[in-house]
Amino acid sequence: MNYIIGAFKSPYKIGFTFSDEKTRKKVSIKNEDGQTSKIPLFQSKETIAGEVSIEPIYGKKVEHTGIKIEFLGQIEVYIDKNTFYDFTSLVRELDVPGELYDKKTYPFEFSTVEMPYESYSGVNVKLRYILKLTISRPYINNIVELQEIWVRNYTELPTINNSIKMEVGIEDCLHIEFEYNKSKYHLQDVIIGKIYFLLVRIKIKNMELEIRRREAIGSGSNTLVLTQTLATFELMDGAPVRGESIPIRLFLSPYELTPTHRNINNKFNVKYYLNLVLVDEEDRRYFKQQEVTFYRLLEDSQESNPTTEQTF
Repeated sequence: MNYIIGAFKSPYKIGFTFSDEKTRKKVSIKNEDGQTSKIPLFQSKETIAGEVSIEPIYGKKVEHTGIKIEFLGQIEVYIDKNTFYDFTSLVRELDVPGELYDKKTYPFEFSTVEMPYESYSGVNVKLRYILKLTISRPYINNIVELQEIWVRNYTELPTINNSIKMEVGIEDCLHIEFEYNKSKYHLQDVIIGKIYFLLVRIKIKNMELEIRRREAIGSGSNTLVLTQTLATFELMDGAPVRGESIPIRLFLSPYELTPTHRNINNKFNVKYYLNLVLVDEEDRRYFKQQEVTFYRLLEDSQESNPTTEQTF
């Protein structure tokens, strides 16, 4: 049981317990203060059930005008003065106005809840799901306590997953062809590809492949975009020659990736890119960026398809 005591010496001791707490998987999530906490993991259309206990902590009766519990899906945009946008809102009334003398426990249940988006904690935006308990009180502020849950949603293997093949270069100086085996990758996947040098007239010092995440908030001229480099993988150290082929084999599992998020409730997008970087001997950098899609694959799907790679 996770007891939560209000920051301003709430007259109640409040605890949330889930009905399957002993068996339900938990995930470690970093809080805003940098501390790590474990919270229960759910997926869309699961039932969220349990009980909440409320106990007066001063040994005196506490008057209230009603008790309710809500299940909320919220998007918080940090730059928008920490405004919350609710995209899911369900409520259950737990008690009518009255008085509490001793500890009292209230069962709650939200059946087969639609949770269309994954939980996400980014640099400028957060998507979260919470249980919100409100004890309404006459003449003074209500008591509000929150319990967060984490949501992950899973996708089956895509029926169409085309490879990516492009030719890029600088006229009369550099001409390369690169190929990635797929355009959609699950989070435990392996990126396999190759880079083929068709023309090399500049002195290349080294070549890297980066995984970049682009978080975009808003739309149109008001869009705020932040790009992060999550991984840098050295492909080559030294000068290539014409006709040389460089293999790519990059495992995704070591990196903290999320699925691609597209137009989440018209508030934000999270997209991923493979960025090929070439550096010449004068430290000039040449880039070629390609968007890819990341998705979360069911674990049993990974076990039944252990070799989802394509070989060149």
